[in-house]
Amino acid sequence: QVKLVESGGGLVQPGGSLRLSCAAPGLILDYYAIGWFRQAPGKEREGISCISARDDRDGNRYYAESVKGRFTVSRDNVKKTAYLQMNSLKPEDTAVYYCAAEFSLRPCTNDSEAYDYWGQGTQVTVSS
Repeated sequence: QVKLVESGGGLVQPGGSLRLSCAAPGLILDYYAIGWFRQAPGKEREGISCISARDDRDGNRYYAESVKGRFTVSRDNVKKTAYLQMNSLKPEDTAVYYCAAEFSLRPCTNDSEAYDYWGQGTQVTVSS
């Protein structure tokens, strides 16, 4: 069974930074778009960022307005790992963060229904 493994979550003060990693050792990551989602208590899951398999093309990254300018998504297909660099964190960023993989060479999507594999989630808490 394919597993995605997130890491890098934790407790950080407002204004701080964290980098989440999403390891996909069982996938040939070159063929997968990676999405990042989060879910806060009592709220629906939100698609916040994604990166297409063909990252060398224009328009192959997406950011929700809530994180644009603060979060950066990237990938290293050789290491079979994707990353979400989160800067200028705010208390409202507190949530469980998930990565997901979609077998697709199309531009990535923030629609969770499109994704084939999911990680277990990692908690991010932004608090003073």
